[in-house]
Amino acid sequence: MFTGIVEELGEIVAIEHLGDASRFQVRGPVVTEGAKHGDSIAVNGVCLTVVDITEDAEGTRFSADVMAETLNRSGLGALDIGSRVNLERPMALGGRLGGHIVQGHVDGTGAIVDRKLSEHWEIVKISLPAELSRYVVEKGSITVDGISLTVVDAGPDYFTVSLIPTTLALTTLGVKQAGDPVNLEVDVLAKYVERLLGRDNGTQDKEATS
Repeated sequence: MFTGIVEELGEIVAIEHLGDASRFQVRGPVVTEGAKHGDSIAVNGVCLTVVDITEDAEGTRFSADVMAETLNRSGLGALDIGSRVNLERPMALGGRLGGHIVQGHVDGTGAIVDRKLSEHWEIVKISLPAELSRYVVEKGSITVDGISLTVVDAGPDYFTVSLIPTTLALTTLGVKQAGDPVNLEVDVLAKYVERLLGRDNGTQDKEATS
């Protein structure tokens, strides 16, 4: 479980293509501190399992296997060597929930539509798959490339977020431009509510016709 508070900007240092999967090597000295085989690290909002950890003259890196399903459903397949990525370790039990509940399970991808610069922040418009729009509400939470953000405006196929200087400086959203893809994870609580209400309605309808 993650919170969407990015700990550091890492870098893709190697990609090994394995047919229906790829093995990524990611440099990230902060998130690899104390990490071991089998631990989880979120890369641009995608929960990946650490295969091994190595060190070289430029710092510590970890490797993770990415299956075809993940490559197809997220923006990880578009990454190249040298790409910067948002990294976060799972929240420790008893830690502070700085953002919101993030599973690291990408629901879909969007793209940067445009950016509007203000004096102290930026408004960024991001496209949204139509099937996810019902989970996105004004002032609600959404995860963009692993970053917990608050929705400013929610449309039928887009939403906007307001980014403070810290977010711009410490995450990939500071450099992404119009057309660049982003991973999206909607608030899991909204999906559970929808499922529960659907079951309740289904039960009531069945009872009414029996």
